[in-house]
Amino acid sequence: MRVTPYKTPIVQVGDDLFEVLKKHLPKIQENDVVVITSKIIGLCENAVVSIKDLSSKAEKHAVVQQESEYYIDPHSSKYDLMLTIKHQVLAVNAGIDESNVDGYYVLWPQDPQKSVNAIWNWLKETYGLKQVGVILSDSRTIPLKWGVIGTALSHCGFLALNDMRGKPDLFGREMKMTQINVADALAVAAVYEMGETNESTPLAVISDVSGVAFQDHEPTKQELADLVIELEDDVYAPILQKADWKKGGAA
Repeated sequence: MRVTPYKTPIVQVGDDLFEVLKKHLPKIQENDVVVITSKIIGLCENAVVSIKDLSSKAEKHAVVQQESEYYIDPHSSKYDLMLTIKHQVLAVNAGIDESNVDGYYVLWPQDPQKSVNAIWNWLKETYGLKQVGVILSDSRTIPLKWGVIGTALSHCGFLALNDMRGKPDLFGREMKMTQINVADALAVAAVYEMGETNESTPLAVISDVSGVAFQDHEPTKQELADLVIELEDDVYAPILQKADWKKGGAA
């Protein structure tokens, strides 16, 4: 697998995303996977809130509360951060960010799946492709370990889960639960190469990747539903169900 990041100028609020892609992506090949950070999609889609007082934590907390589906009050965190759920992602501050942008809180796209589907269709038409993947990425933390990793907020053009259930392990025992999250695995690699600070590389192309089942259609409702674990069925339910969740404005 090869991951190649690509530089762009600073993307501004209201820029044309497809012009950004056209100018700064290479000629995409069959079986490539294009990864795009959620921040530049949010900027291009005007998914921003103007910052009135950057030093005001209450101002940002109000935005997070409005944008999250569920949230935990910031006083629960020693860092005064809000643990939230949005778009089936357990995230800090609903993914809202003010780094690498001036004067705005940048939100996640309102409908990440709709956004990524549109990009996938544009890539196919523009480059005459039959098999290409797209991932809308962001960074996230994971419990009990420092550091951020990439995650896929949405995907298109390939099957997000490789189901290993029913297959034998090395000793012939049947796998009972294992499914490989292809979309998140690819996002981790791409986000690592794109960087987190001043690299100015919000695009990446993954090529020569194995184990990806490309598709000629947008993800179906069933395929998207297969990615979701209901809270009561989650292995982390004993922790998550005891949290003091409150409904946010996006619920």
